[in-house]
Amino acid sequence: MRIVVHGQQAFGKAVLEALLKRGETVIGVFVAPEKPGAKADPLKEAAIAAGLPVHQPSSYKDPKVWDEFKAMKPDLQVMAFVTLFVPEEFLNIPTHGSIQYHPSLLPAYRGASAINWPIIKGEKETGLSIFWPDNGLDTGDVLIQKKTPISDTDTLGTVYFDRLFPMGVDAMLEAVDLVKAGKAPRIKQDESKATYEGLCREGNAHIDWGKPWEQIDRLIRGCNPAPGAWTTLNGAKLKIFDAKPLPARDPKGIAGKLGEVAVVEDDGFTVVCADGRFKVTRVQPADGKKIDAGEWAKSANLAKGAILT
Repeated sequence: MRIVVHGQQAFGKAVLEALLKRGETVIGVFVAPEKPGAKADPLKEAAIAAGLPVHQPSSYKDPKVWDEFKAMKPDLQVMAFVTLFVPEEFLNIPTHGSIQYHPSLLPAYRGASAINWPIIKGEKETGLSIFWPDNGLDTGDVLIQKKTPISDTDTLGTVYFDRLFPMGVDAMLEAVDLVKAGKAPRIKQDESKATYEGLCREGNAHIDWGKPWEQIDRLIRGCNPAPGAWTTLNGAKLKIFDAKPLPARDPKGIAGKLGEVAVVEDDGFTVVCADGRFKVTRVQPADGKKIDAGEWAKSANLAKGAILT
């Protein structure tokens, strides 16, 4: 079966390499164009290393791009982390159509921040879907789904890199096998259960120390590593990546104003919230790199009684 891999970044590269490793006939690769001055995409580099032709159209609405794709005589398009809109006219060119990876259990959490929001909202489970894309946003029929739990300490990084990434590569291979065998299902999504969330941006990641510790904890974990939950000190932004919640057992467990720095130690500092405190251990100042919170506190002369907002 003549396969075209379409995607970008590390996930696209991993899918391509997995297909090549087991001897699949990959005939070409489509990659999003790099921005001026940017390094070559990892998928592009892997394709070039494998001697595969690379295509980087800026739009998939151009019939000339469709004609070039048809000339490749593809049987299946495997879409691994695609961000540009691809119309059905292009998706349906391969003999068996196109399959795509999405890091949620569709129809829940459609959209580009499908890993952040389940953590932020307190879900206990998430997963991935391999589906047949159409002109809608993550609305096509489902082929395969895999589930994974979300623990009370999981971050965006652990859920994706430790589980949804490797699980996604394996699921893509499984989906290709089903298509080759003529056994790939097309399961309609239940629109009554559909949810959509917009991008989890910097504006969504501001920490409100007046919220309960559970909400703050989920926000910090769901934004780690991107976009990074943040607060301000004297008007300067400070991103917080690692922080341990300390739920109050009695009034002494709060004992301070909202956002007040209650303790400063060598390994971090403690901040007051609505129903407890947080021991912050890793941060990133606006003008610097990620750093241990204790080291930053010392360099910034952080003192007990300072207020984060």
